[in-house]
Amino acid sequence: MLVTHRGLSGPSMLQISSFWQPGDPLTINLLPERNTLEDLLSLRKQKPQSTVAQYLIQHLPKRFAQAFNELFGWNGPLQSYKNSDLEQISDALRQWTVKPAGTEGYRTAEVTLGGVDTRQLSSKTMAALEHPNLYFIGEVVDVTGHLGGHNFNWAWASGVAAGQSA
Repeated sequence: MLVTHRGLSGPSMLQISSFWQPGDPLTINLLPERNTLEDLLSLRKQKPQSTVAQYLIQHLPKRFAQAFNELFGWNGPLQSYKNSDLEQISDALRQWTVKPAGTEGYRTAEVTLGGVDTRQLSSKTMAALEHPNLYFIGEVVDVTGHLGGHNFNWAWASGVAAGQSA
């Protein structure tokens, strides 16, 4: 996930946008490879004067970490936090909920949803069942793959199928 001046972006956001509906919230684990509660408890024990902000800056981009820390008002040294406080902090980091205002729209879309219904096409030739000399391929067909080249593969494969049978 990338945090930009315009909002959230990057491969994970592009992938989820295929499923996200306007108005739906997203729940994001900001540190999926970390056990944040264990980290915070350990840090409090080893360096009681350290802060949540210092922990966040070690694992997140500095400006984002600082803004996130300010958003939640996590001030003071870790020694001033009870275990239940650290559990709440850990939960906030693992379950950050945002409600996107929208998307960038088609202007910057990499993959779009919708198109010609695959049930109306021959899977062998990509020809329209009701109009055998009319072919549909690639992203004009309602097929959406995961990020990572699957949509390119679909475009080429469907193009080959249509080209060989035309």
